[in-house]
Amino acid sequence: MTLRCISPIDGSVFAERPVLGGAEAADLVARSRAAQADWAARPLEDRVALVRAGVARLGEMSDEVVPELAWQMGRPVRYGGEFGGVNERAGYMADIANRALAPIEIEDSDTFRRLIKREPHGVVLVIAPWNYPYMTAINAVAPALIAGNTVVLKHATQTLLVGERMVRAFREAGVPEAVFRNVFLDHQTTSDLLAAGLFDFANFTGSVGGGRAIETAAAGTFTGLGLELGGKDPGYVMEDADLGAAVDTLIDGAMFNSGQCCCGIERIYVHESLFDGFVEQAVETVRGYVLGNPLEQATTLGPMAHTRFAAEVRAQTAEAVADGATAHIPTFAADDGGAYLSPQILTNVTHKMRVMRDESFGPVVGIMKVSSDEEALRLMNDSPFGLTASLWTADPARAERLGASIQTGTVFMNRADYLDPALCWTGCKNTGRGGALSEIGFHNLTRPKSYHLKKVTI
Repeated sequence: MTLRCISPIDGSVFAERPVLGGAEAADLVARSRAAQADWAARPLEDRVALVRAGVARLGEMSDEVVPELAWQMGRPVRYGGEFGGVNERAGYMADIANRALAPIEIEDSDTFRRLIKREPHGVVLVIAPWNYPYMTAINAVAPALIAGNTVVLKHATQTLLVGERMVRAFREAGVPEAVFRNVFLDHQTTSDLLAAGLFDFANFTGSVGGGRAIETAAAGTFTGLGLELGGKDPGYVMEDADLGAAVDTLIDGAMFNSGQCCCGIERIYVHESLFDGFVEQAVETVRGYVLGNPLEQATTLGPMAHTRFAAEVRAQTAEAVADGATAHIPTFAADDGGAYLSPQILTNVTHKMRVMRDESFGPVVGIMKVSSDEEALRLMNDSPFGLTASLWTADPARAERLGASIQTGTVFMNRADYLDPALCWTGCKNTGRGGALSEIGFHNLTRPKSYHLKKVTI
C-alpha cells in the first residue's frame, strides 16, 4: 500500500510513500523500546540540549519546509512556516523541564525519606494532524523526548513529508536514530500496534471519529492516551468591547489558514448594541482577502487542504442559506468549486443549523445577536465540543466570572486562536481528554513513582 499526498494547489500527487507492514512496524517499535533506557539515563540537561538543537536545525530548513507546506496543505507562503510557534513551545518546555520533572519532596528526616519522582512512560506514539503539522507534533514530541521517552511519529497523509523533515532535523542535531522515528502506517496497522500494547502512551490530534478509533484500538491495554479532537469554538463580544479589535481578532481567528485551525473561531455572539457594526466591519475585512495560489506572495487565503473538506463547508453553508441564513460574501473569482473556497460570513443563523453545531473547519462563521450574558452563555455551552472560548470585554472580573460557567478547556479574554505553552492545552466533552504543554504536559508524558524509605536508626 502507498500513501499519497494530493496537493490542493492543483490536484497533483505531490508525495507518496509505502506503508510499513505489521511485522516491520512492530520491529521498529521494539528497537525504539530497546533504546529508551539509555536515552532516559542521559542527564536531563543533555536531552534538553539535543531537543533544542533539533528544533534549531528544523528552523534552518525553512526554505525547504515553507513551500512544501503550501504544496501539501495550502497555507500561503507569505505567512512563512511554523518555526516561530515550534520554537516558542519547545523552548518553553525546555526552560521548565527541571522544575516540572523535579521530585516532589515530602520528607527527609532522620527517620524517613519520602518523595515522588517522575518517570518516562517508555515509547510514545504521536499521531499528528495536517493543519499545523509541525506545531501540533512538537507539542508532544519535545516534552516526550525531554522527559526520557522515545518517540514514534506518525503524520497525516496530507502532510506526508513533515515527519521525515522533523526526524531528519533532530537526527542531524545528534538525537539517536532509534530515539525519534518517523513511520508511514495505514489505519489498520496503527490499530493493530495499539491493540498489541506496543506503546506506553499515545497522543492523537484529529477528528472525533479518529479519537474513538484510537480508544477502541487501545481498549484493555491500559495504554495512556492524550486526545485533542474536534472544536466549535465561540467568541462573545460584550457591549463594552473594543469593537475594532474584536472584529480583527475574531475574523482572523475564523478565516486564517482557510479556517483550518484547532482553536479557530466557528461561531460568534455579539451584543445587540454592537451587532450591526460588527457585521459591517467583518464583511469589509473578509471582502478584502485574496483567494489564490498559496505559492504567490499576494495570496492571503489559500485552498483548503482537500476537496472533501471544502465540500463539507459548502454543504453546511448551503444548508444554512436554504434554512434562512443570510450570506454576506459573494463568490470569489478564484473559487473553483473544489479546494479553492470563498470565505463566508452568515447571519440569521440558529443552532438548528449544522454550520452552528457541527465542526466546519473551514472559512465560514455564523454571527448571532444576543441581549445578555445569560443568553450568550447558554449558546456558548450549546455544543458537544469544548476547546476554547473568546470573551471580549473591558472587565476582567466579568470575563473570569463567565469563564467559570463555560464548558471549555481555555478561556481567552480579548484574544483568540493562540496556544500559550505556559498554560495547559486541554479540552472537555467531545474535544477529548488529557493536556499538552505546561508543567501538566510533562506530567501527562510521565508517570509518578513514590519512594517511602525508612532509615535505619541505631
